[in-house]
Amino acid sequence: MTDAGRRAGAARRWPLRLLLVLVVVGAGLAALVRSAPTVVLRLMTPSMPFDEAAVPPAPDYANDQAWLALPDTADEADVALPELPAAVAPPVDVFYLHPTSSVAAAWNAPWDDAQVRAASIRGGTLIQASAFNGSGAVYAPAYRQASGTAFTSSSPSATRAIDVAYHDVDAAFTEFLRRSGGARPFLLVGHSQGAALAARLLRERIAAGPERARLVAAYPLGALLSPSDLGGVPACGARDQAGCVVTFNARGPDFVEDAAFELDASASAEPHLCVNPVLGAAAEEPVARARHGGALFFDAERPALLPSFAESRCRRGRLVVTELQPLPPRDLPSAILLWVMGGDNFHPIEVQLFYADLRADAARRVAAYLATSPH
Repeated sequence: MTDAGRRAGAARRWPLRLLLVLVVVGAGLAALVRSAPTVVLRLMTPSMPFDEAAVPPAPDYANDQAWLALPDTADEADVALPELPAAVAPPVDVFYLHPTSSVAAAWNAPWDDAQVRAASIRGGTLIQASAFNGSGAVYAPAYRQASGTAFTSSSPSATRAIDVAYHDVDAAFTEFLRRSGGARPFLLVGHSQGAALAARLLRERIAAGPERARLVAAYPLGALLSPSDLGGVPACGARDQAGCVVTFNARGPDFVEDAAFELDASASAEPHLCVNPVLGAAAEEPVARARHGGALFFDAERPALLPSFAESRCRRGRLVVTELQPLPPRDLPSAILLWVMGGDNFHPIEVQLFYADLRADAARRVAAYLATSPH
C-alpha cells in the first residue's frame, strides 16, 4: 500500500476511533452521575458506632453565639426584598430549626464549627427562615445536628445521635421562651432534619404543654410526617386556620423514590401528610401556575420574586410539582446539592419554590390567631 493509501485509511478510521472514545467517556460519565448520590452518602456515613465520649460539647443558649439568628442582631434571617419587607415590631416570634448542613462522617457535628455554622446560615436562615420575617421575629439556634444518614437508616447509633440533636433543640426552646418572655405567640418552623426535630418538639412538649395555646402554626417542611407524629395538632384544613400544621415534600412527577435519600420522620404506617402552601389546606386540588405566589432564591446572583413559577398538587402524601419554570442560575453549592439529590427531587429547594406562598400563609394564620386571641 502506498503512503497515500495508508494516510487515507488512517483518515477514515480516525472518526470511528473518536466516536469510540466519546462513547466510552460518555458511558463513564453517565455511570459517575448515577453513582454520585451513593458515593456521597457513603462518604457521609460514620464508620464507627456512636460514642458518647466523641460527642461535641453542648451549646449554651444563654450565649448569643449559640444562635444563628436573633431578633436584636443583624443577620441573614433579616434579608428581604422591597416588595416583601420584613415586619417592623412583629407581634409574634419564629422558632426556626435549620436542615442538615454538615457532610462530615460524624454522628453529631460541632455546633460552633466555622464551616458548619456558615453552611447552616447560608442553607438555612438566609434562604428559608427569612421567608417568615414578614410575620415574626426570628430565633434560630445552632445545634449539634445529627448525621443526615441517621434519618435515612435505623440503628441504635442513629437514634442516639438524633437524641443529642433533640436535646439541644429542647434546651434552645426553653431559652427561646425565656428570651421572648414566655407569653408571645409563635411559629414553629424547620426543614428536613430541622423539620423532624420540630415535629418531635411539637409532639413531646408543645402539644400537651402550656405553649400549645400560643402556637400560631407549625411548619415542619421536607420530612415525611403522619397525623400521629404531630401529637394531636391537626394538619391545616383552611387558609385562615390557626394552631395547625403545614407540611409537604416537593417532588416532580417522574420522581423515583430512593430510601437512602428519604427523610421519613414518621413513626407510624399512616398515610403521609401534604398541605399545599398555595391552597393552605390538605387537599388534592390541582393548583395552576397562575395561582402560585412565587419562588425566591436568595442563593441566586440576582435574587428576585418569581411569580407563577410552579404548578402543583398534593398526591399520595407528596406535593407533586407538575410544572416548573427554569431555575435561575444559583451558586455552586446549591447546584451541586440539587444534582446529588437527583432528578425531580426538589427537597433542597422546597422552601424557596414556595417562598412567597409560605410567607403569605404565615401572615394569614397570624392574623387569624390575633383576631381570636387575647394576646
